[in-house]
Amino acid sequence: MPTNNPLILFVGDLNFFAKGASRINAMEQLGATVIGLPHTPLGGDETGTSNISLYFRIAWKLGIHLDTENVNRKILDVTRHKKPDLLWIEKGNMINPSTLKAVHEISPNTKICAYSDDDMFHNINRTRAYVKSLHHYDIVFVTKSYNVNANELPALGAKCCVMVDKAYDPAQHMPVKLSMAEQSELSCDVSFIGSYAPERGDVLNFLAVNGISVVAWGNGWKKCKPKNKNLLITNKPLVNNPNDLRFTKGINAAKINLGFLRKINRDLQTDRSVEIPACRGFMLAERSVEHERLFKDEEEAVYFETNTELLKKIRYYLEHEQKRIKIAKAGYKRTRKDGYSHKGRIDEMLRTVLA
Repeated sequence: MPTNNPLILFVGDLNFFAKGASRINAMEQLGATVIGLPHTPLGGDETGTSNISLYFRIAWKLGIHLDTENVNRKILDVTRHKKPDLLWIEKGNMINPSTLKAVHEISPNTKICAYSDDDMFHNINRTRAYVKSLHHYDIVFVTKSYNVNANELPALGAKCCVMVDKAYDPAQHMPVKLSMAEQSELSCDVSFIGSYAPERGDVLNFLAVNGISVVAWGNGWKKCKPKNKNLLITNKPLVNNPNDLRFTKGINAAKINLGFLRKINRDLQTDRSVEIPACRGFMLAERSVEHERLFKDEEEAVYFETNTELLKKIRYYLEHEQKRIKIAKAGYKRTRKDGYSHKGRIDEMLRTVLA
């Protein structure tokens, strides 16, 4: 890291299951001192719980993320007293451009960066304040490669836009042993862990009708009507918490873990793209150029393009356990060898912004 023991003011979702908490841990492991300033995400937590008021939702529809937690004021208070080396803002839809301008004035040496896991060029993910603030950031880090194109976030005002890959948390994503009760509950041939989307439901129904036993974990699946008893809709998410790594156990319990790309987000990779191999799970995911760069096809993961190809590969790898295990182990080794952890990604980003 170019700056010894930098002081970072971190604004984001700090819940245990949130990636922001993992990024803070990574920063501290790299020698940074971090002041965490939490804010509540728009959609509630990963269990689907949300305490967002109707008034808040109406404002969001108008392109406004209400700062109900006084994050803007708190940023200025900390900046006045601490003069951080870096102000790190996750997504930042509630951050006003006047706040970032004031940070520059109060502490000229403080670098300001934005980070988001979502497609921030899509208007459903951003607010007016986010767009108006873009030119105040020294660097905008994104995980959607499209966003760095000249006609996307740079066209909206981003001075420097840098794409980074997804990551895993070694404290949460690793091989684990399951109890007999956990094996009974979670073990399955094919599993998908994630929220519902119509195209995802169509694929799982296709597999079920063709004789594949599939389990879906996540939010929103009540909208999916199983066409065959082979498809089990649990209507429950699998979420890690400090006392029980449910998500990690779910990956370890499945013979095959499906990886879907969210079309509305223009995904070429997702959190699952790295987390599944990091748990030493066998990943069968939608083919993309970024997936193929992260993991070698048929060696460290397996990819598909059509339902027919997916069905064929599921049948093959269910019948060839040793090949499945070998690929899962190779994918796991790749995550460790090539620095796919949050620590590796954060180190890369801090070297860029604090250079």
